[in-house]
Amino acid sequence: MSVPTALPAADLSQTLRTWPAPDDDQSALRDAYLAFLAERGEGAARRDGGPEHLTASTFVLSEDLTRVLLCYHRKGQFWVQLGGHVEPTDASLPEAALREVREESGLVDVRLVTTEPADLNRHELAGAFGACRAHWDVGYVAFASPAETVVVSDESEDVRWFDVDALPGEVPENLPSRVAYGVGRARAALSARP
Repeated sequence: MSVPTALPAADLSQTLRTWPAPDDDQSALRDAYLAFLAERGEGAARRDGGPEHLTASTFVLSEDLTRVLLCYHRKGQFWVQLGGHVEPTDASLPEAALREVREESGLVDVRLVTTEPADLNRHELAGAFGACRAHWDVGYVAFASPAETVVVSDESEDVRWFDVDALPGEVPENLPSRVAYGVGRARAALSARP
């Protein structure tokens, strides 16, 4: 097993200090994340570091920003973006997010739009999630082609593309706003390119 060259929690703390939160709710959540990271240190990024820990997810979008790839989560029984726990070999949260996309979708040609988070989402978990009681999720944005074949992993019952304006009915209440944050972050990153 390789040893990470960076520390995911320290890297995230540094990123969040200057992160342009998309709204006041996300700004308040950023402050809660910074406090959590200061209290827990690198234990915040480890699944075995306690019942509350960081996770990394990705809003995989088509390059025209009209489609989003979602998975039907086996434990949660809802459609959600791809993501999961940080592994000991992940050097950063963006790296963890991209690894999770590849593992859960089979996509090969997928690339992060930016290493800045699109959103933050702390959510409580039901007993089906084992020892995990809350995930402090950090959402990123990536591009992939809806024409590329996707594969369903053991963690999901289905993986499918949806129009960003026509999400399925079985989603967490905040998923539409989270997808909107992802589209907004992608749009800002694209407009900043030379």
